[in-house]
Amino acid sequence: MSEPHVLIVIPALNEARHIDGVLTFAAAFAARVNGLVVVADGGSLDATCDIVRRRAAADPLIRLIDNPGRLQSAGVNLAVERFGDGDGAEWLLRLDAHSDYPADYGDVLLAEAQRTGADSVVVTMHAEGQGFLQQVIAEAQNSRLGNGGSAHRLAGGGAWVDHGHHALMRIDAFRAVGGYDARFSHNEDAELDHRLTAAGHRIWLTGRTRLTYFPRARLGSLIRQYFNFGRGRARNLQKNGTRPAARQAVVAMLAPAATLVVLAPFGAVFALPLLLWLLACLAGGVMIALQTGRPRGLVAGLVAGTMHMAWSAGFWREWLSRKPAAERTPA
Repeated sequence: MSEPHVLIVIPALNEARHIDGVLTFAAAFAARVNGLVVVADGGSLDATCDIVRRRAAADPLIRLIDNPGRLQSAGVNLAVERFGDGDGAEWLLRLDAHSDYPADYGDVLLAEAQRTGADSVVVTMHAEGQGFLQQVIAEAQNSRLGNGGSAHRLAGGGAWVDHGHHALMRIDAFRAVGGYDARFSHNEDAELDHRLTAAGHRIWLTGRTRLTYFPRARLGSLIRQYFNFGRGRARNLQKNGTRPAARQAVVAMLAPAATLVVLAPFGAVFALPLLLWLLACLAGGVMIALQTGRPRGLVAGLVAGTMHMAWSAGFWREWLSRKPAAERTPA
């Protein structure tokens, strides 16, 4: 049986630090499966495009396209539109330029898809950092306190799931549900998974491989990222008329509860939610430090709490600004 043809798409924006390594992995895999590597650049101001052009000049399997929509969702859609029909492409492999992949990553995903008959194979992710703050952020994201027990954040055996970190997907399934909603800057993968499962497509979370994710290295960037994650989740719920999971509902209440502290002059009880949040951060930090055996885990608890607070603020920012259903633009 011939190898399935794979379209490998890497949405990128200012990824000069990581893009060369990701291209090395992607090009090697593409050569084995008669694939094509497409970098959809959203307007990088660093050397990302120069690096991709240099690699493309030496390797005909690498292409660079401009993504005027800037967002990752728009970039993947554009790449599938332009190259999804080429050479009978059957699979879409989405890679994150801010990550690192084991050499057999693509091979394992294809084997899992063929073994299970899944329409989408998703993966777990493990955060790693360099330097104190990025390492602290990574430990926060790897912890249950930081990730809330999300399936794609926890290593384990394979299972059928409703959502996971996007990796391999049948192009015909991707197209059948309309691809990503290009208006989503964050949470576009969960929104697409909702439509995939609603249409009867199956998502398999593999335990046989995972990616290494390099988190934000600055606290301000991390807060913006999780603020946007919260906004994306709210848009997802609004668009599809669904309710948040229990763990998401709990996190969503953090920001409203914490703002009660402004009423503390009228009664100490109004400061209690913020105090409980701080105590939870400290307790979580102790747990992370004990689990990892590293004292910096104490700080990771506060970082995890900050991630949740930013997510909650973003959620309510989007929820309270939502348009009536009649005014929303369809995907």
